[in-house]
Amino acid sequence: MLWVKAFHIVFIASWFAGLFYLPRIFVNLAMVEPGSTLERERLLLMARKLLRFTTLLAVPAIGLGLWLWLGWWRGAGGWLHAKLALVLLVVGYHHACAVLLRKLAAGTSRRSHAWFRWFNEVPVLLLVAIVVLAVVKPF
Repeated sequence: MLWVKAFHIVFIASWFAGLFYLPRIFVNLAMVEPGSTLERERLLLMARKLLRFTTLLAVPAIGLGLWLWLGWWRGAGGWLHAKLALVLLVVGYHHACAVLLRKLAAGTSRRSHAWFRWFNEVPVLLLVAIVVLAVVKPF
Protein backbone atom coordinates (compact mmCIF):
# COMPACT_ATOMS: atom_id res chain seq x y z
CA MET A 1 0.00 0.00 0.00
CA LEU A 2 2.96 2.34 0.57
CA TRP A 3 3.96 2.04 -3.10
CA VAL A 4 0.45 3.02 -4.13
CA LYS A 5 0.54 5.98 -1.74
CA ALA A 6 3.97 7.07 -3.02
CA PHE A 7 2.89 7.05 -6.65
CA HIS A 8 -0.39 8.72 -5.74
CA ILE A 9 1.59 11.60 -4.20
CA VAL A 10 3.85 11.85 -7.26
CA PHE A 11 0.91 12.03 -9.66
CA ILE A 12 -0.99 14.48 -7.43
CA ALA A 13 2.05 16.78 -7.28
CA SER A 14 2.44 16.60 -11.05
CA TRP A 15 -1.27 17.17 -11.69
CA PHE A 16 -1.31 20.22 -9.43
CA ALA A 17 1.81 21.62 -11.09
CA GLY A 18 -0.19 21.71 -14.31
CA LEU A 19 -3.20 23.23 -12.56
CA PHE A 20 -0.94 25.92 -11.09
CA TYR A 21 0.58 26.88 -14.44
CA LEU A 22 -2.33 26.53 -16.88
CA PRO A 23 -4.32 29.51 -15.52
CA ARG A 24 -1.11 31.55 -15.64
CA ILE A 25 -1.11 30.96 -19.40
CA PHE A 26 -4.73 32.17 -19.37
CA VAL A 27 -3.55 35.40 -17.70
CA ASN A 28 -1.07 35.90 -20.53
CA LEU A 29 -3.69 35.09 -23.16
CA ALA A 30 -6.05 37.67 -21.66
CA MET A 31 -3.26 40.26 -21.90
CA VAL A 32 -2.37 39.61 -25.57
CA GLU A 33 -2.69 42.77 -27.62
CA PRO A 34 -5.29 42.66 -30.40
CA GLY A 35 -3.61 41.71 -33.66
CA SER A 36 -0.78 39.78 -31.98
CA THR A 37 -1.72 36.54 -33.71
CA LEU A 38 1.59 34.73 -33.33
CA GLU A 39 1.79 35.32 -29.58
CA ARG A 40 -1.83 34.27 -29.13
CA GLU A 41 -1.37 31.08 -31.17
CA ARG A 42 1.83 30.19 -29.30
CA LEU A 43 0.10 30.61 -25.93
CA LEU A 44 -2.92 28.60 -27.09
CA LEU A 45 -0.62 25.80 -28.25
CA MET A 46 1.16 25.79 -24.88
CA ALA A 47 -2.16 25.77 -23.01
CA ARG A 48 -3.59 22.92 -25.10
CA LYS A 49 -0.50 20.77 -24.62
CA LEU A 50 -0.38 21.49 -20.89
CA LEU A 51 -4.08 20.70 -20.47
CA ARG A 52 -3.63 17.40 -22.32
CA PHE A 53 -0.57 16.48 -20.22
CA THR A 54 -2.25 17.56 -16.98
CA THR A 55 -5.28 15.43 -17.82
CA LEU A 56 -3.03 12.42 -18.41
CA LEU A 57 -1.51 12.99 -14.95
CA ALA A 58 -4.92 13.36 -13.30
CA VAL A 59 -6.08 9.91 -14.41
CA PRO A 60 -3.52 7.84 -12.43
CA ALA A 61 -3.70 10.32 -9.53
CA ILE A 62 -7.44 9.71 -9.23
CA GLY A 63 -7.13 5.98 -9.92
CA LEU A 64 -4.49 5.49 -7.24
CA GLY A 65 -6.54 7.65 -4.88
CA LEU A 66 -9.53 5.38 -5.44
CA TRP A 67 -7.34 2.36 -4.72
CA LEU A 68 -6.24 3.93 -1.44
CA TRP A 69 -9.82 4.94 -0.61
CA LEU A 70 -11.00 1.35 -1.00
CA GLY A 71 -8.51 0.34 1.68
CA TRP A 72 -9.41 3.19 4.08
CA TRP A 73 -13.10 3.82 3.86
CA ARG A 74 -14.18 1.62 6.79
CA GLY A 75 -12.09 3.20 9.52
CA ALA A 76 -11.80 6.75 8.18
CA GLY A 77 -13.43 9.66 9.89
CA GLY A 78 -15.14 12.72 8.50
CA TRP A 79 -11.81 14.10 7.26
CA LEU A 80 -11.88 11.62 4.37
CA HIS A 81 -15.36 12.69 3.29
CA ALA A 82 -14.26 16.33 3.37
CA LYS A 83 -11.10 15.48 1.42
CA LEU A 84 -13.10 13.60 -1.22
CA ALA A 85 -15.45 16.58 -1.57
CA LEU A 86 -12.44 18.83 -2.16
CA VAL A 87 -11.02 16.36 -4.68
CA LEU A 88 -14.32 16.63 -6.58
CA LEU A 89 -13.85 20.41 -6.57
CA VAL A 90 -10.35 19.92 -8.03
CA VAL A 91 -11.80 17.75 -10.81
CA GLY A 92 -14.40 20.48 -11.42
CA TYR A 93 -11.64 23.10 -11.52
CA HIS A 94 -9.75 20.99 -14.06
CA HIS A 95 -12.91 20.80 -16.18
CA ALA A 96 -13.42 24.57 -15.82
CA CYS A 97 -9.88 25.07 -17.17
CA ALA A 98 -10.79 23.03 -20.24
CA VAL A 99 -13.96 25.09 -20.77
CA LEU A 100 -12.07 28.37 -20.33
CA LEU A 101 -9.41 27.25 -22.80
CA ARG A 102 -12.08 26.49 -25.41
CA LYS A 103 -13.57 29.96 -24.86
CA LEU A 104 -10.16 31.63 -25.09
CA ALA A 105 -9.39 29.73 -28.30
CA ALA A 106 -12.75 30.71 -29.80
CA GLY A 107 -12.29 34.32 -28.73
CA THR A 108 -15.50 34.29 -26.70
CA SER A 109 -13.99 34.69 -23.24
CA ARG A 110 -14.85 38.00 -21.60
CA ARG A 111 -12.70 37.40 -18.51
CA SER A 112 -9.98 39.89 -17.65
CA HIS A 113 -6.39 39.06 -16.80
CA ALA A 114 -7.17 40.13 -13.21
CA TRP A 115 -9.99 37.56 -13.01
CA PHE A 116 -7.63 34.85 -14.26
CA ARG A 117 -5.07 35.88 -11.62
CA TRP A 118 -7.65 35.21 -8.90
CA PHE A 119 -8.78 32.01 -10.63
CA ASN A 120 -5.14 30.91 -10.55
CA GLU A 121 -5.18 30.91 -6.72
CA VAL A 122 -7.99 28.37 -6.36
CA PRO A 123 -5.87 25.20 -6.75
CA VAL A 124 -3.40 26.48 -4.14
CA LEU A 125 -6.19 26.82 -1.58
CA LEU A 126 -7.62 23.42 -2.50
CA LEU A 127 -4.22 21.74 -2.22
CA VAL A 128 -3.55 23.27 1.20
CA ALA A 129 -6.93 22.15 2.49
CA ILE A 130 -6.55 18.63 1.08
CA VAL A 131 -3.06 18.16 2.52
CA VAL A 132 -4.17 19.42 5.94
CA LEU A 133 -7.11 17.04 5.94
CA ALA A 134 -4.98 14.07 4.83
CA VAL A 135 -2.12 14.71 7.26
CA VAL A 136 -3.79 16.23 10.33
CA LYS A 137 -7.11 14.35 10.04
CA PRO A 138 -8.84 16.99 12.19
CA PHE A 139 -12.16 15.14 12.49
